Amino acid sequence: MFNFGWGELVVIGIVALIAIGPKELPTVLRTLGQYMAKIRSMASEFQGQFQEALREAEMADLKKHADDLNAAVSDISNFDPVADTQKQLESALEDKPELAAADTGAAGEPVAEHKPLEIEPVPASPVTTEALPEPTVPLPEPVEPVTEKDFGIAEPIPQKQAGGAA
Repeated sequence: MFNFGWGELVVIGIVALIAIGPKELPTVLRTLGQYMAKIRSMASEFQGQFQEALREAEMADLKKHADDLNAAVSDISNFDPVADTQKQLESALEDKPELAAADTGAAGEPVAEHKPLEIEPVPASPVTTEALPEPTVPLPEPVEPVTEKDFGIAEPIPQKQAGGAA
């Protein structure tokens, strides 16, 4: 704790013996030991409470995570695509009369129908029937095959036979 060596402890003991005296030194050391024991017990109790609070916080986080997972699983298990589709169809059919009422004018008379725009066709461009000349591409010259002579090798290199010296 204080990182004292044996030499420092001997010096402290000699000073305590001279300052306190040989008669009262054992009682002072006993009292000092009791105070140290109380301080250590309080420190260990504080550390235990701190560790317990950390465990409780971790358990609360784990419980919250488990509850979130449970809620997600229950949402997935309650998934019914047929019922969802039926609800969407019903809501679409309920919106239909509102759209029909919107097509009537202020006096209750139907509004004139909208006609699509008529687009005039574009006249076709004249096409020539002349034949196009074929493109002429020069053919590459034939290439001679590469041989060992091209690399300066006059004779083939002898290969080592397996299992014996060459």
